[in-house]
Amino acid sequence: MKKWIIIMVLAVLSLSACTGASVKKISAAEAKTMMEDQDVIIVDVRTLSEYQEGHIEGALLIPNESIGSDPIAMLDDKDAVILVYCRSGNRSAQAALKLIKLGYKNVYDFGGVIDWPYGLVK
Repeated sequence: MKKWIIIMVLAVLSLSACTGASVKKISAAEAKTMMEDQDVIIVDVRTLSEYQEGHIEGALLIPNESIGSDPIAMLDDKDAVILVYCRSGNRSAQAALKLIKLGYKNVYDFGGVIDWPYGLVK
C-alpha cells in the first residue's frame, strides 16, 4: 500500500511538472462561490444515467471513461476555469488529472455530488 501511494504521488508530481498546471482540490462551498462569481464550466464525469437522475444546473456531461487523449469538443478553451465533479470524488479526481494531461490549465476538483448541498436538476 505504501509503495502504491508513493507511485501515485510521483505520477501526480511528474504530470504537474510536465504541463505547468495542477488539479486544485476545492470544497463544494468554494465551487458554489466560483459558480456565482465568475465564468466557469461545470463538468459532470458520471454516467448518463447518473446525470439524468440529477445533476448540478448547467453541468456538461463528459463521462470519465470518455476522456482520453483526443481533444474534447465541448471544452475548446484550455484556459477556461473547469469545475469537475462525480458521485463521490473518485472519478472526478481521475478526470481532473486527465484534463490536465490534455493541457487544460485551470482545473478544479470539487469531489462528489453526494457532498453537494445546493440542490440538483433533472
